[in-house]
Amino acid sequence: MSRMNMNYKYPHLFSQLIIGSTVFNNRIFASATGPTNLTSRKAPSAETCALYERKAVGGAAAVCMGNCTVDTTIGRSVSSNIDLGDRSIIPQLAKLATAISRHGSVPSIELQHGGNHSFGSWQEGHQIYGPMEYIDEQGRHILAMTEEVIEKTIESFAQAAVLAKQSGFGMVTIHGGHGWLISQFVSPISNTRTDRWGGSVENRCRLPVAICDAVKKAAGRDFPVEIRISGSECHPGGYGIDEGIAIARQLDGHADIIHVSAGSHEVQEVFTVTHPSMFLEDGANVKYAAEIKKHIKKSYVATVGALADPDLMEEIIASGKADIIAVARGLLADPDLPLKARTGREDEINTCMRCLACFSNRIRKQQYMCAINPRTGRETEELFGYFPAIKKRVLIAGGGIGGMQAALSASARGHEVILCEKSNRLGGALNCESGVPFKKNLTKYLERQAKAIEKSNISVHLNTPVAPQTAEKFAPDVIIAALGSRPVVPDVEGIGADNVFCAEEIYYDPSKAGANTAILGGGLVGMELGIHLAMMGRKVSIIELLPELTYGSNHLHAIAVDLELKRLGIDIYLGTKALGISKEGVLTEGQNGRKLIKADTVIYAVGQKPFREEADSLRFCAPVFYQIGDCLIPRTITEATREAHSIALDIGRFV
Repeated sequence: MSRMNMNYKYPHLFSQLIIGSTVFNNRIFASATGPTNLTSRKAPSAETCALYERKAVGGAAAVCMGNCTVDTTIGRSVSSNIDLGDRSIIPQLAKLATAISRHGSVPSIELQHGGNHSFGSWQEGHQIYGPMEYIDEQGRHILAMTEEVIEKTIESFAQAAVLAKQSGFGMVTIHGGHGWLISQFVSPISNTRTDRWGGSVENRCRLPVAICDAVKKAAGRDFPVEIRISGSECHPGGYGIDEGIAIARQLDGHADIIHVSAGSHEVQEVFTVTHPSMFLEDGANVKYAAEIKKHIKKSYVATVGALADPDLMEEIIASGKADIIAVARGLLADPDLPLKARTGREDEINTCMRCLACFSNRIRKQQYMCAINPRTGRETEELFGYFPAIKKRVLIAGGGIGGMQAALSASARGHEVILCEKSNRLGGALNCESGVPFKKNLTKYLERQAKAIEKSNISVHLNTPVAPQTAEKFAPDVIIAALGSRPVVPDVEGIGADNVFCAEEIYYDPSKAGANTAILGGGLVGMELGIHLAMMGRKVSIIELLPELTYGSNHLHAIAVDLELKRLGIDIYLGTKALGISKEGVLTEGQNGRKLIKADTVIYAVGQKPFREEADSLRFCAPVFYQIGDCLIPRTITEATREAHSIALDIGRFV
């Protein structure tokens, strides 16, 4: 068949969009994400440019850099925000815009003002403002914006857009949602003013309308303007979709694109709605955009949130629920998502698990990391290459998360790779979670990695545990031990009874869990298993010896887990020791003395013991030896994939 006559699978998703004189090559936009690796003047560095350039290389029609403040004196939300009032950073902004545009993508920049959440400005000693005067929970005295401050703010947005255009950006995204200044004004809950900036929906939306109009006037009518709003604030103290529709109708025609998100950054219980957790369905927030689009006549509508499946994206565009798909985390997991979908390789897309590791690391370390993409955060190396590798024979012992990634990365570098796995399938311990609905993208990831290995030149040996004799047979130059770990069995009377199981056994066969289940261990394994069983109708109790649950370093996923524990009514016993197990349940001792927690099934999830001795037996079976993953120390998926990739890149430096 001629390529010109090919029937492409996603004709709506890859149709062009024209706004003014700007052509967008498809309908997938890289949604705003904050920059990392800024210079001391809060300007983009080479690493910053590479972060966004990589998304352009992957085929996104537009790429947006977020967290850029229009007025750092009164509007900086965090101290790391880029200052769009500082003209001295134009050269660095221009480099960033060029890095995106040279690959055919439209570079965009987010214009933000924190309003009464401008904590960065407050920390620098400045007075901060919102629609109303009040004293917040931290004792900060917020002043109501005067007419003069409002007009100055409108002008600051306009001038920031001019600076962006002069720097080479082809679009601006005005942040009008998630609890920042504009959403504070448009909400009838946070704005109770009685002047022309409050009251009716027309008055409350006067600020964003004026900002959009001012930007258009200053930057030119053909210069695309996008505004993000919360279609619903998704909590009892916020507004709902009806108000979201009313707000969007006021903005219709004033902005070229109305980007419909949901929730608020500043309300913890909906943080994982704004950034959908793994417990929510794909496209969880599309419904808000779809309702709003029914009422919009002049502007395009974008939707965002839990979107990484091109089949779903195509359906959204084809059915008229939205005109544009905005993707943030999905392009950190796989920046080539658009290109893979366009070329019929959608089964190779590294689908975001929505574990929030990227966002947690962005907050904690000011660096993006992805649990399933070890290249995220290393875009400079990815774009500009590595040192040439001298070919080696590499034996990898263990086909779990770390072993598979090490094999793929080493093979991609040209090494001869032998991968041995003691079981009959690749994937390791996490295969046990394949039946968990909220872990479906983890299952897809494991299957995708295994399929990539199958298509490669990697020599795979299943049902092959690696002992020194095995290693000698393969005569490797390098051994990577990725043997994993085994569950720790707690020293509790009755632990060997027939109603007691380790977490892995129950993951493989949930039918073994009775109606009342007690889980020993309040770490993520125990909590997520408890959520899974509760979703299946079991009554679940979690018993933890420590005074608090152990969520690990991913504090944003912890928010999602905690919300599910509460929603499902899972009983939590903290500071509680398990003394013994019987057919009736678990005898415990806590602050209030001894208590029998009734359960017909008891599950232990108290940690993992690394296969260190087994790994150490291979230490001198090859000239070069590496020990990675859980057989060194129990790791997160993020840590395992990044470590495996890095080790593989180190191989072949010397003859």
